Amino acid sequence: MADKNENTLTLFTTRVRQMILQYKEVKAENRSLQVKLDERDEEIKLLKGQIDQLRSDYDMLKMAKMVEITDGDMESAKARLAKLIRDVNKCITLLSEK
Repeated sequence: MADKNENTLTLFTTRVRQMILQYKEVKAENRSLQVKLDERDEEIKLLKGQIDQLRSDYDMLKMAKMVEITDGDMESAKARLAKLIRDVNKCITLLSEK
């Protein structure tokens, strides 16, 4: 009976040691995964910052394009107005001659 108890105790001790080893392995794996998770979180944070910056840049480019178009329209309007003034002046000149 002592032999059976000794075998049971040895088996129990072996199982406890195996569980401790497995626990240490799982704990190390957990630490490794946590580090990877932290790295991913940092990468996500950086990428979100880049997205925000790119959106801001895009909005500024859209606004600049609108201003550019407005400036182009202004130049076009100035040219049309100058042409109208020349035409009016020609008409005034023609009327003055008669």
